[in-house]
Amino acid sequence: MGIGDDLMRGLGLSDPVIRLGVTGLSRAGKTVFITSLVANLLDRGRMHGLRAAADGAIKAAWLQPQPNDTIPRFEYERHLAAMTGPDPHWPEGTRHVSELRLSLRVQPRGMIAGLRGQQALHLDIIDYPGEWLLDLRLMDKTYRQWSDEVLERMAGRPGADAFAAALRGIGPDTPFTETAAQELAGAYTAHLHAAREAGWSDCTPGRFLMPGEMAGSPALTFAPLPEGFAQGPIHAEFRRRFEAYKARVVKPFFRNHFARLDRQVVLMDVLGAIHAGPRAVEDMRRAMADILGAFRPGRAGWLSQILGSRRVERILFAATKADHLHQSQHGRLTNITSAMLREARDRADFAGARTEAMSIASLRCTTEEIIHRDGEDLPAVRGTLMDGRQAAFYPGELPLNPAELLTPARQGAAEWLGADYEIMDFAPAPNTLREGDGPPHIRLDRAAEFLIGDRI
Repeated sequence: MGIGDDLMRGLGLSDPVIRLGVTGLSRAGKTVFITSLVANLLDRGRMHGLRAAADGAIKAAWLQPQPNDTIPRFEYERHLAAMTGPDPHWPEGTRHVSELRLSLRVQPRGMIAGLRGQQALHLDIIDYPGEWLLDLRLMDKTYRQWSDEVLERMAGRPGADAFAAALRGIGPDTPFTETAAQELAGAYTAHLHAAREAGWSDCTPGRFLMPGEMAGSPALTFAPLPEGFAQGPIHAEFRRRFEAYKARVVKPFFRNHFARLDRQVVLMDVLGAIHAGPRAVEDMRRAMADILGAFRPGRAGWLSQILGSRRVERILFAATKADHLHQSQHGRLTNITSAMLREARDRADFAGARTEAMSIASLRCTTEEIIHRDGEDLPAVRGTLMDGRQAAFYPGELPLNPAELLTPARQGAAEWLGADYEIMDFAPAPNTLREGDGPPHIRLDRAAEFLIGDRI
């Protein structure tokens, strides 16, 4: 949104606008969420949990050009065709900020319904990588603090040994060369990619994973160093580049995009983290705390100067891929996510925006059935695997008490004791859309009600 739009809103001379930020942690399905949300707001037959859709207050919905001419448009039509076409497949994830405007014609409810006619409400959806949001935690850290934290948690993660080998190739007094810097940064970036693929959430700096036009720039060519390197020339240059990254990459993103949001949804692959083990679950919980810290009101320093009086009003943490579980386990997934949110809120000393946890499937791609195994009836799901085969799948039973997962995760357990949680990658189901219906989903309507229902 441009300055002129902000001014018009401030004067009350334009249609109301909700700016919804959508981001996701590793492999959470951000592109699918946005595409399915928009499709289901355009054709609202499956949106019974969105009150304004159920009672007919939304009279029409349509897409129109976004207000910001300098941000790429979210490629809604291409992504929808991938998900619902004759050969359905998952769309490519976006690797940069993008935006889409959906406009709604709404009939006001209540006492003013007879006094006011229909009005337009604009929903501006801003899509950005979750790794960029996690970069906020860098702003309050020195290079030394960041290095110590990264090196401490790196042990046991994919790519850690290769990075350690690269470190052994230099010493504290080794002169700085661009070749040495690129080798270390390359090894560290490879570790970040491997960790993200394995289900870890906290992978900073985020732009190392999605460099775009900044690939190879000095601001993206550094790596953490042990404390013993603190007086050496490589450490000095890496410290300078770390500060440049904060000033020239992180801060402009928050100033230009983050500071303008009204609502936020954070998508999380909680099932993937559970499958990866206790340390991945704890890593995700810490990431949630860092995210909440980004929205904490009254925060001193640079962020409060950027945000001013604006505050994000609602934040939804959504555990995706609920369709990978039988509905009998959906409540358990929600309870685990809610418990992680409560602990993250306490860790962040958070008090501000209204927060909620929910389990959803942006695009439902399975059906439910009972399978018989070793004399037991197991609640399973059936779907098409990525190689085209049909399969029924029972992932294991999530605990009724979230503490059975969160306690060993906090204690640093290497694996789950007496439990085995599996995951399966399913492809989108063949298109069975009826006229007036958006793509099938699980609780996407309830997510929309929490995020925007009060405004429509």
